[in-house]
Formats: sequence, structure tokens, C-alpha cells
Amino acid sequence: MKQLADYPTVALDDAASEILMLDQTLLPGELKLLRLSKQEDIWEAINVLRVRGAPAIGVTAAYALYLAAKACPEEDPAAFEAAVQKAADYLATSRPTAVNLFWALDRMTRAAKGNRGRSVQELKALLHEEAVAINDENTQMCLAIGEHGLTLLKPGMGLLTHCNAGRLGTVEYGTVTAPMYLGHERGYGFRVFCDETRPLLQGARLTAFELSAAGLDATVLCDNMSSALMQTGQVDAVLVGCDRVAANGDTANKIGTSLLAIAANHYGVPVYVLGPTSTIDVKTPTGKEIPIEQRPGEEVTELWYEKRMAPEGVGVFNPAFDVTPAGLISGIVTERGVLRPPYTESIAALGL
Repeated sequence: MKQLADYPTVALDDAASEILMLDQTLLPGELKLLRLSKQEDIWEAINVLRVRGAPAIGVTAAYALYLAAKACPEEDPAAFEAAVQKAADYLATSRPTAVNLFWALDRMTRAAKGNRGRSVQELKALLHEEAVAINDENTQMCLAIGEHGLTLLKPGMGLLTHCNAGRLGTVEYGTVTAPMYLGHERGYGFRVFCDETRPLLQGARLTAFELSAAGLDATVLCDNMSSALMQTGQVDAVLVGCDRVAANGDTANKIGTSLLAIAANHYGVPVYVLGPTSTIDVKTPTGKEIPIEQRPGEEVTELWYEKRMAPEGVGVFNPAFDVTPAGLISGIVTERGVLRPPYTESIAALGL
């Protein structure tokens, strides 16, 4: 019987012109591999979270744009470039907050525009190379984040995490989970506490699933139990991911992250944000300028219940993300090292 490790989060079958994708909306109950070729189906998969996590979304977008270019009938390079840009603009509407989506699409379109004068066939080959490079860099990025993150941790620590920034949110290893996996391999004996992450339960369905499948000590708790757990002294550090980091260090992550950071600061527990430099948006000055995706109300009122759990007609507030102020963040762990406050200076020093 196949296990979770047997399935790719996202991969390219170039011969079949398809993206392979583990449908995360069905986890942990069913392991189903999707094969998607139509741009509309890939857009839908990103939008409804069949694939999710900023790095994995970026890889998916890169592969999707390559497939769009590969299928483009245009032979005139200028018309081909316009068609690729149109496909990129369409894919960019799938989700508004995760900057990796736009970063990957921009990187792909720049690869085409930067090679004007080449034939269409050459441009298609270049876009394939760029998409594969984005995928491969994702794996190396996660490993580097894991090594840097592990320098902040000690054996036997209790680690609290929110949502899923694991291998299911990347291509391999994960960002937040990378130091957990590396520590597990080296005998650190971490105890990992996973917030359910309501309303879509990514922590319970995905993080707890992948960590326990890998043999780590994982415990699920409701989001509103985090403060009570910290009171017991069992949490030594909070590790969370990021969908967009502003130039001043304000960080947008899955809804509930800011509450977690507030509680952690109250109890003197360090909060570390782990993510690639591609999630840092130096063009966004502060968290106030980060667009926050609003999700359907049905996710709160009925998605996970046999019967509707809220009155018909009641209003629903369902933002997908919130912004944690930079002042609550102890460090931002990237593939290039650990950034420390003041983040306006440490982020600027990256030269992004």
C-alpha cells in the first residue's frame, strides 16, 4: 500500500504535458494523485487549495506557465510572448496573498522577455529549464532553511507550529518542518504541537499527518488551546511559515498566527518565521499593504460538519491570513541565514 512519502506534492510529467499533484483537500483520508493539463483546472487547484503553501504554489505556477507556453501555437516570438503574459495574468488571479505565486510567474515571464530574438521553440525550452530550476531550488532552499533553523533549537524542545509549512506546502522537506525533520534524523527528540488551524484544519489534516507518518512525536490541539499549553511550560519555541513578508518584517501567514505570536510574547516564548527570501516583498513597506484573501463563509459554517453549525443568513468573517507585526517576531529564518531585528535593516541588507 502506498504511503504519503510515495506521492509528490507537485511534479511535472513533461512527456504527458501534465502537472502531478497530491490533492490536499482529501487528506488525511485519501491519497489521490491528480494529473492536470488544462490551465482552468490548475487555476482551480490553486484556488481551492488542492495545492497550497507558498513555495508549492510557486512551483505549480511555474510548471503551469511552461505548459501554457508549450501548448501555444504561435510561431511569431512577439505573439508568443504576449500569449505567455496572458496566461501568467490569468494564473495570477488564483490567489492574492502568497507572493511566491507572483514571484514565480514574474521569473518565468522575465525568462521569455530576456531572450527576445530566440525562436519560439528555443523560448519554450528556456521556460522548461526555468520551471525545473525553480523546483530544484525549492528543495535546496528547504534544506538550507532547515540547517539555519536548527541552530536556534536544542534537543528535547517542545515546538508549536500553525498551519502547514511542511513538505506538503513545498516540494520536499518543508520550511517550518525542515529543522524538525533534520533534528529527528539527528536524534533531537523534538515534541511538536500542531494547532488544528481552523477553519480548513491544515495543522490537523496535513502537518500532524506528515510528521507522524515520518515518525516524529506530534500532538494536535485546537487553536484556542495554545495559550493554555504555553502556560504549562511545554512550548520552547513557536515556528511558523509565511506567505508574504513586508520590507519592515511584518508577516502575513495563515489566520491565527498573530494570536499565537501575541500569546508567545506574553509567555516569553520566541517566535520564528521560516520561509524563503522569495516570500519577502521589499516593494510592500508594511503589513498594512498586504492584500488579505477573503474565503467563502461556507468554510466556517458547514464544510467540516454533517449539519450546518451556524444559523442560516448569519454573516461570516473568514480571512485566510492575518499579519503578525515585526515586533512580535524573534527571527526570520531564510535559506541565506537568520534575520534579526531591526528587520528594515536586515532585510535591506539582502539586496533583494
